[in-house]
Amino acid sequence: MPRPVTLFTGQWADLPLAELAPLAKSMGYDGLELACWGDHFNVQEALSSPQYVKDKHALLAQHGLQCFAIGNHLVGQAVCDLIDERHQSILPPHVWGDGEPEGVRQRAASELADTARAAAKFGVKTVTGFTGSSVWHSIYAFPPTTQAYWDKGFADFARRFGPILDVFEEHDINFALEVHPTEIAFDIASAERAIAAVGGNKRFGFNYDPSHLAYQGVDYVKFIRQFADRIYNAHMKDVWWGKGDGTVGTFGGHTSFGDARRNWDFRSVGRGMIDFESIIVALNDIGYQGPLSVEWEDSRMDRVHGATESAAFCKRLDFKPAAGAFDAVFARDKQA
Repeated sequence: MPRPVTLFTGQWADLPLAELAPLAKSMGYDGLELACWGDHFNVQEALSSPQYVKDKHALLAQHGLQCFAIGNHLVGQAVCDLIDERHQSILPPHVWGDGEPEGVRQRAASELADTARAAAKFGVKTVTGFTGSSVWHSIYAFPPTTQAYWDKGFADFARRFGPILDVFEEHDINFALEVHPTEIAFDIASAERAIAAVGGNKRFGFNYDPSHLAYQGVDYVKFIRQFADRIYNAHMKDVWWGKGDGTVGTFGGHTSFGDARRNWDFRSVGRGMIDFESIIVALNDIGYQGPLSVEWEDSRMDRVHGATESAAFCKRLDFKPAAGAFDAVFARDKQA
C-alpha cells in the first residue's frame, strides 16, 4: 500500500484536538503527527496518566486516524539557542521558569528527554523537532568567523544533546531533526557536521522537509540519498522562490510571510516549486516506509482548502515501489 498521509498539527494548535481530528479525517488524512503544544499532546500528562494516553488513542481511533510521530519543535528550539524574550511565548511555563537563559536551556533539554519517554508510553517510535543553535547568529561570518568558533557551537550541541539521545536510546525512540534555518543543521554540510558532533549516534536523524532546503539552493533530493538511513519522518511542504519585486532577498528583509515583496514563501503542497515526483522516487529508492506528513503553511490561502488539496495531492502522487524489474518477464523461466 502507498504510505499513509498525515497532518502535522503544529499550525492547528488553536483548535482542540477533539475538533481537529474529525476535520482532518474530512480533509482526507489517514493520521496526525501530534504537536506537543495546544491540547494535542502534553508530555507530562502522558508520563503521569495512563488514562491520558488511552484517551488520546481513543479519540484518534474514533475518527479512523493513526499516529506515527509526535513533534516537540518549540521546546527543542530552546535546548541550544541563545535565549531571549521570544522564547517565552512558545515554551511551556514550567520550561521557561524565571527566564534565566541557562536554566531555560537545561529545562528544555529535560523536557525533550521526557518527550522520548512519553513517545514510548504513547507507542510511537519517532519524535520530530528542532535543536536550536548557539552559532546561528554567526551565519554570515561577520565579524570574521573562524571554524574554531563554529566548532564550539557544534560541541555545545553535542554536549547538550548527548544525554538526550541516551534517553532516546533507552526507550528505543528516534529523534528526527527538521533541518531548518536557525537549527544546528540547516543544509547538507551542516547536517553532516551535526552527525559527526554526536559521534554518528543512530538515534539522531532527520525529519525530511524540502521546503527549508530548496530556496537556499540546497539539493533537496540529494539530501534523501545522502542520509538514506537517517530519514525517520518526511514532511510534505512546498515553497516557491525567485518571486517578489526584487526588494527582498533570501534573508527575508525583516518582512512577514505573505509579503508580496518576498523572494520566497511557503505554498500549499503542489502549488510551489518543489519537485515532489523526484522526492517520492527517492523515498522509494531508500526504502522509506513512514508517513508523508503534510506541514501546511500558505499565508495566502484558507487553510482548510489548502490542507484538503494537499492531502489529495500527496495521495495522488504517492505510489507503491516496484516488486521487481519491469523487463524480468522477458526471461522464459519467468513467463506463464
